[in-house]
Amino acid sequence: MQKITPYFWFDGNAEEAVAFYTSVFKNSKTVNVSRYSEAGPKPAGSVLTITFEIEGQEFVALNGGPHYKFTPAISLSVNCETQAEIDELWEKLLTGGGQPMQCGWLTDKFGLSWQIVPSVLLDFMQDKDPVQARRTAEAMFKMVKLDIATLKKAYAGT
Repeated sequence: MQKITPYFWFDGNAEEAVAFYTSVFKNSKTVNVSRYSEAGPKPAGSVLTITFEIEGQEFVALNGGPHYKFTPAISLSVNCETQAEIDELWEKLLTGGGQPMQCGWLTDKFGLSWQIVPSVLLDFMQDKDPVQARRTAEAMFKMVKLDIATLKKAYAGT
């Protein structure tokens, strides 16, 4: 069991959300489902929590009700090795009403924020050469979905 597990609060649609997330990511699965008992507050037998994994990271989806909503103040960052991986995840996570945002961010149809980023981006932006880092950042700020080739050109100054 991992030491820290993120919980995601849903308004009765945790099952739909988990089915969506486990369909987006190849290395994912549902681990466990717990249900409300007669003690409530939801109907007995309805889903309380669903434990699921994405890429070995465990998460829990909670059917907590309408009290809380997601904001971009918390996001999940996905490091991608190739442009094909970025493109695939970007399209899948936008399915059904997601919204693209600036700099590789998007909000999925459930309101959860994601950062779909190339693995090389942090290396480029943390480079000891401030000119290369600045060029990379300037290129990134002009993008919605991140493009590895464009970032590499900016980093190299070509």
